[in-house]
Amino acid sequence: MPIEPDSRSRWKPADVRRVAHRVADMVADYLEQLEARPVFAPVPVDEAVRVATDPPPVIGSEPDAILDEFVRSIGPYPFGNGHPRFWAWVNSPPAVMGIFADQLAATMNPSVAGGNHAAVHIERQVIRWFAEILGLPATAMGLLVSGGSMANLTALAAARHAKAGFDVRVRGMQSGDQRLVVYMSEEGHGCIRKAAEMLGIGSDWLRMIPVNERSEMRVDVLTQTIDRDLQDGHRPMAVAASAGTVNTGAIDDLGAIARVCRDRDVWFHVDGAYGAAARVSSRYGERLAPLALADSIALDPHKWLYVPVEAGLVLVRDAANLRSAFSLVPPYLRTDGDAHGVGGPPWFSEFGFQQSRGFRALKVWMTLKYYGTSGYARALDHDLDLASYLSDRVSADPDLALMAPPSLSVVCFRVEPVGMRGDKELNELNKAVLERLQLSGRAFLSSTVLNGRFVLRACIVNPLSGQRDVDAMLEAVKTFASEAIRLQSR
Repeated sequence: MPIEPDSRSRWKPADVRRVAHRVADMVADYLEQLEARPVFAPVPVDEAVRVATDPPPVIGSEPDAILDEFVRSIGPYPFGNGHPRFWAWVNSPPAVMGIFADQLAATMNPSVAGGNHAAVHIERQVIRWFAEILGLPATAMGLLVSGGSMANLTALAAARHAKAGFDVRVRGMQSGDQRLVVYMSEEGHGCIRKAAEMLGIGSDWLRMIPVNERSEMRVDVLTQTIDRDLQDGHRPMAVAASAGTVNTGAIDDLGAIARVCRDRDVWFHVDGAYGAAARVSSRYGERLAPLALADSIALDPHKWLYVPVEAGLVLVRDAANLRSAFSLVPPYLRTDGDAHGVGGPPWFSEFGFQQSRGFRALKVWMTLKYYGTSGYARALDHDLDLASYLSDRVSADPDLALMAPPSLSVVCFRVEPVGMRGDKELNELNKAVLERLQLSGRAFLSSTVLNGRFVLRACIVNPLSGQRDVDAMLEAVKTFASEAIRLQSR
């Protein structure tokens, strides 16, 4: 008997359209109802137990039954980041064009290691667009990766290969006669430490540079530390500056750090996973202009450019450094490829670790095409204006206090009722307020600790938010603070 296509794998076009229309209705309903729903609702215990114990399915289910289960047990318990009163971590709502793009990319389902197909050319176009936006030269190359952690790791791998002083790929990290050193601020992201450890440099050789009163890396201490390492016979490899720290949104003095690196032949990397996008804004465009001096940059379109997760981006100033760090093609055999032949341009797998790569570029491309840089400027300026409004409201309230100079779209504050001054008591009060706020579903903030003080942290990367949302959040914060104080006084 001839082998026929598997009947369950082949869908009739009419069935595809019917189920796709139902999914489209579910997407529209979800977005339409979002504002009226709680910002956050934890998964009920019994549902979590069921998910943790259900065996794998043996008999397949029909599409409508699967979608019914989604509506019943998955859709009601989202992360919350689509809601206009979610300002916890740097997790934006998804742009609707990005949602559509994810569906189309999954339909095509290409492997984007390389070749001459549309996904390859679109990713190269996206990389070129971002290089131009950030001011990098035509020699730049990059990759779309899962997020900021992988982008920073990839960039520092290129830095290690370029600055180690020996062939790391052949001899390994065991053979160097000098200790490679990486530098970051005390406010830098933890993924830089993970990268230093994974690259064999070790956290002992990661210098944590103190920050000033604005939580920015102290360039004077950085300079002294690099010079001391040089005098001690070590090899300064890279400085990882921040364009938007997680805690307060601080931006290091990128121009000054670039000069320090240039004068000492050190790789200048910028972790701009959150803040580099503000290069297109009217308020931070000039402040972030020195991004053009970087040897490498990490930027996450899925953070402040509203692209659905996952969409991280790494850019390296000189494509040769990125390719040399990862390519298995010997240098004397490397070519620029034939962009019009079957093989296409040099494969992305020569510029990074992954061989199997999805079509991440489509959602970035479609969202950027939808907004344009001018539309993005308006959307980011909206978020910045709303953060300023929150900061002003906090400053004007005698029972609230700003806890750090506002930077980018991060506002750190806490409840400080008149007459209550002890840090221990205030820490406990603000912890209670945050827990009540998050579980109430009225708004969702995160927290951090600054100088030993527990503070509430709002990071506004949500163009769906408005002043009334900020007002509602502050009203809830003050209500929960009053309730917590009454309970403490009993």
